[in-house]
Amino acid sequence: MTELISASSAAHKSLSDGTVNGLNMNKILLIAALAVAAYFSLLPAPGTSGSPEIPGGSGHVSTAGEHADAALEHAFSNRLSNQQLAGQGVVIKLLPDDDKGSRHQRFIVKLNSGRTLLVAHNIDLAQRIDALRTGDTVAFYGEYEWNAKGGVMHWTHHDPQGRHPGGWIRHNGQTYQ
Repeated sequence: MTELISASSAAHKSLSDGTVNGLNMNKILLIAALAVAAYFSLLPAPGTSGSPEIPGGSGHVSTAGEHADAALEHAFSNRLSNQQLAGQGVVIKLLPDDDKGSRHQRFIVKLNSGRTLLVAHNIDLAQRIDALRTGDTVAFYGEYEWNAKGGVMHWTHHDPQGRHPGGWIRHNGQTYQ
């Protein structure tokens, strides 16, 4: 019982003299402020897209592959929409353009996971992928929208007003954005 009283007295004394476990409260606040500053310095700067870099000459996207498939699978399984995601897949079907409103080139890709995804590429804002054929591999970055058939990837282009993260599609070494 006397140990409990002395521990309580020590805790009360340390709080009243401005220390916690022997550390000065000013030092604790400084450490906390530095941690918060470090966190915010790692976030994308305002006005930047925060998107993965456009793939280089290798034709591979650093975020594509298993990690991207896992992110797309997570979005599908959890019925998430408005998700900025990257991926890569094989074109399994070319669809007619959607000419209602903004024109979109449409095609379906099969991901490594086996899931299929509709890509709707705005050809009023980005160049059409004229050389696209069934069996071609494409890498992409855009906004994922959930649907029961696997989802839709859109915003695979720049935003001329700069309010939305820019997307892209890479096919045969050429980037369309």
